[in-house]
Amino acid sequence: MDIEKVLSVLVDEVADYQVPVVDLIAVQTRDPFKVLVATILSARTKDEVTAVASERLFAKASTPADLAELSEGELQKLIFPVGFYKNKARYLAALPEKIALFDSQVPQTMEELLTLPGVGRKTANLVLAQAFAIPAICVDTHVHRIMNIWGYVDTDTPLQTEMALREKLPEKFWIPVNSLLVSFGQGTCRPVGPHCDRCVLEKQCPKIGVIPRKTKKKKSADENVVRLVSWNVNGLRAVYKKGFLKSLQEMAPDVIGLQEIKAMVEQLPPDLQKLKGYHGYFYSAERKGYSGVAVYSIKEPKRIIKGIGDDRFDSEGRVLTLEFADYYFVNCYFPNSKNDLSRLDFKHDFNVLLQKFAEELAREKSVVVCGDFNVAHKEIDLANPRQNVKNAGFTPEERAWMDDFTGAGWVDSFRVKHTGPDNYSWWSYRSRARERNVGWRIDYFCVDAGSRKKIRDAGIYPEIFGSDHCPVMLDFRL
Repeated sequence: MDIEKVLSVLVDEVADYQVPVVDLIAVQTRDPFKVLVATILSARTKDEVTAVASERLFAKASTPADLAELSEGELQKLIFPVGFYKNKARYLAALPEKIALFDSQVPQTMEELLTLPGVGRKTANLVLAQAFAIPAICVDTHVHRIMNIWGYVDTDTPLQTEMALREKLPEKFWIPVNSLLVSFGQGTCRPVGPHCDRCVLEKQCPKIGVIPRKTKKKKSADENVVRLVSWNVNGLRAVYKKGFLKSLQEMAPDVIGLQEIKAMVEQLPPDLQKLKGYHGYFYSAERKGYSGVAVYSIKEPKRIIKGIGDDRFDSEGRVLTLEFADYYFVNCYFPNSKNDLSRLDFKHDFNVLLQKFAEELAREKSVVVCGDFNVAHKEIDLANPRQNVKNAGFTPEERAWMDDFTGAGWVDSFRVKHTGPDNYSWWSYRSRARERNVGWRIDYFCVDAGSRKKIRDAGIYPEIFGSDHCPVMLDFRL
């Protein structure tokens, strides 16, 4: 690729994208101390969180001397909830003493910056570039990833990428390349489900190692197929503020099951209580702000079934079933066995009863069971299986029930259509797990054995944000 032409194109392309927070702070002030501190806070933290934490901190400490007056505990409170805030508070507490060795001024060389607590090569390069306008190449995961996608470098680590770029990238691009590719990587060339279909570089990009997002084709009007979607929204009111209606329009489901709505119906915005174009059905937990499920359907169902007949689970609003002419749509939020596995037996009882409930329905017509199952079935269904063998969601007991469930004939629709790895539906908010695609596939569409041939398509929407889960879909032939 012609790197000068490509980067020049991106200058115009990302002009309206959200500016990375460190760049924004550098525009607002050329104070090297503030740029340094903001860069330390930004590591493994979303830009919006970094921005708020930086503003809080700078209101109390805008100089090394001010920072020295704050205790580590006070710093923790000021910068929470940035990633690894306890470690960063420790770095910041030690920073004034280290800077004092340089006459209380932020040093201007790589070697000296690397002696400061919490400063690695990425941070040092960013400070040199943004605070001092010294030519430096800051390589984060976006720069490393995209330069390899383009084939401009062939490297295994960000450090190798930095060294390779120092050799071949024209110096005039050293400073701007980070902000360009961070913006481009967050907005279009995403780590998971990159938007190659609307990328300005689509024709010239070699797409090395890339799996573009799948744009789901609209069903033909004459096809007797329904598009079903399931999504753990981790708070329906929260996801509404993050573009839920736009995401719904993009997916265009006939029926969508939501889990963990965390709200009573009366607490929802009017747009959600009566969603335009859909009939809405809700089954909230008795406890406010907890659990709960909802279903929106274009067609009105024949019957609504709330719960599975056991108050232990029904009081938590975990299962909502809609009966249609040709099938049952069973929307489930399976219990989490919890980190200490204190709810493992509770979850097992739910699993057994839910399976019995679904099997009774399957005697009448097709059954689609969807939702957050809170279990990764096979090793292929999570990024780090060995490290999670005894952890909630991947315990032998939970996986054994999933074996029993599928062994009884229930079909994991996604695996009918996709057999490869690296397909996940949930990512921790920590350590940029979603950006690095270190996730779990715990959201499913399962159908009864007799309906296997009705699975027309199945997929995951990793490019749709708003929750720590992403939606999953099933095109089901009636």
